[in-house]
Amino acid sequence: MSKRNLALVAATIVSLIYGVTFTIAKDVMPHYIDAYGFIVLRVGGSVLLFWLVWLFMPKEKIILGDFPLIIAAAFFGVAFNMLTFFKGLSYTSPISGAVIMVTTPIIVLILSSIIMKERMLKRKVFGIVLGLIGTAFLILYGKSIGNATNASLGNFLVFANAVSYGFYLIIVKKLMDKYSAFTFVKWIYLFGFIMVLPFGYNELQAVDVANLPEAIGWKIGFVVVFSTFLTYLLNLLSMKELKPTTVAVFIYLQPLFATIFAIGLGKDSLSWVKIISASLIFIGVYLVTQQKKQ
Repeated sequence: MSKRNLALVAATIVSLIYGVTFTIAKDVMPHYIDAYGFIVLRVGGSVLLFWLVWLFMPKEKIILGDFPLIIAAAFFGVAFNMLTFFKGLSYTSPISGAVIMVTTPIIVLILSSIIMKERMLKRKVFGIVLGLIGTAFLILYGKSIGNATNASLGNFLVFANAVSYGFYLIIVKKLMDKYSAFTFVKWIYLFGFIMVLPFGYNELQAVDVANLPEAIGWKIGFVVVFSTFLTYLLNLLSMKELKPTTVAVFIYLQPLFATIFAIGLGKDSLSWVKIISASLIFIGVYLVTQQKKQ
């Protein structure tokens, strides 16, 4: 299998894990731990894992002048990204938030054309729009908008998170061209942990660890090890071979996998709308991930 195909598989696995995470994390928050406290736990646990694995990896020295870029990646990809997303979801409805989040590939396409001078191929634009239509149709169909305490602020924060993640993908691409993933990701998470700690420290302290059910403990472990540590690592490895716009379009697969997982658990049912939506998403991802023939 070529390096590009391996990168595509890695990006697909990331979307699969995130799709499962929606159901698992919902069982943990906010009953057992509040959102910001969970963020500190996720980032802190991942910091330990990244630094531990780095001990057994080949060592590279980071140029001092690249640390501002690493700090920016920590801000846009860990701190601001997670904080605005969770706070935004607390104000708006999950459906509205999910619809806004799938604008990420379009934001990345625009940012890439401005910052990285990447050509906006008609095939990619069509694929992204097609995936957006399929995802929005899948999320919106047959569901009510739900209660929202401050929808305008919540939607703005979720959109800010989408823009933040777009900047992160572009910044990380610049780092991937110079270093291996393990060289700088441990620093990204360390700086990110320092940034989120003041927001979630009190919430983390309030967790009743002694009375946490064993099942909840395993779900927290899944989110830390798989949904945070493994997904960020696989994303970075895929960025080595793929453009930011290609990686971003895989976000369309997340609600699709979430729906499949829910159907598997008997919490949802299959319909023609879901089948058509899935087809549009897969066609969109296919168009974006195909390389231009020489």
